[in-house]
Amino acid sequence: MAIPDGVHMFQRLPPVTRALLIANAAVFLMQWLLGEMRMSPFMLWPLGDQSGAQSFMPWQLLTYGFMHGGLMHLLFNMLVLFMFGAPLEHVWGPKRFLQYYLACVIGAGLCQLAVGWWMVSQGGAAYPTVGASGGVLGLVLGYGLLFPQQKVMIFPIPFFIPAKIAVVLVGLFALFAGVTNTMPGIAHFAHLGGMLTGWLMIRYWRGQPPFGGRGKRKRHLRSV
Repeated sequence: MAIPDGVHMFQRLPPVTRALLIANAAVFLMQWLLGEMRMSPFMLWPLGDQSGAQSFMPWQLLTYGFMHGGLMHLLFNMLVLFMFGAPLEHVWGPKRFLQYYLACVIGAGLCQLAVGWWMVSQGGAAYPTVGASGGVLGLVLGYGLLFPQQKVMIFPIPFFIPAKIAVVLVGLFALFAGVTNTMPGIAHFAHLGGMLTGWLMIRYWRGQPPFGGRGKRKRHLRSV
């Protein structure tokens, strides 16, 4: 029996990218089977007393990044992971790629914790955060730094643009949307936190400011 081309494509993905796709799909299935209440301890909750709501726990900084608010949320993030994760893993290798991705997830979570704490302190309601967007936007940032001239397409722009320009546009939109509260319900500052974490990690690996004096650049990191 012939195996569909999509299966072959999935099997050819580098191991960590493939494992992350499977893990996110599996957790989404668990959310559907167990329900929101049972999975709520693994969502990212704001710091402080939530007056009876679920409270923050350290593991949430990682687990929230494998949960999603709906099927389209999952599919969009996994498409971005598929498109930008595989090239980066081929360059960095599985170990460094996984370190980078998880750091972006955690960095995005820390940024969202700070924003959520401020909102609650101003009288706002305590809402949990879920989604891999901080991690996958860190991948977009990394792709733009390693492959700045590679042409990519980002929604809603209907044509290809250089990756470095795409990164700038995505970052500016996240900043604008976060400051103006455009599209409420989306953790725009978490997106920025993931991108900032990725930028800092790459500069650290390259020995660039503010991490100067770290020795020679790694040979598997491309110059921009």
